Amino acid sequence: MAVNPVSREQYVRKLLDTYRRTPGTTGIVRRADRLLAAQLHQRGVPLSVVENALVLAAARRLFRPATLPPLTTVRSLAYFLPVIDEVLELKISDDYFQHIRHRLQR
Repeated sequence: MAVNPVSREQYVRKLLDTYRRTPGTTGIVRRADRLLAAQLHQRGVPLSVVENALVLAAARRLFRPATLPPLTTVRSLAYFLPVIDEVLELKISDDYFQHIRHRLQR
């Protein structure tokens, strides 16, 4: 993957701010979350991919059948790793993720 165009500190701060605001999370950032964010930067994972993965995972958690039992609160950024990897492989327009963001805001 390509080298990330933003500094490590900017990337980690932005990623953790986004994670903190993601519906279904505790809103608390732990040391392990900071380390994982730095690892994602080092891997060259674009920030937009991580943000899209957080949105996709949040939507999946929120827009599920009401008949299912409620999910527990997400306590770690690591929860989103499989979705980050999935988004890296997807060939979906950013418009789709904008649509999901819009639905989450309502």
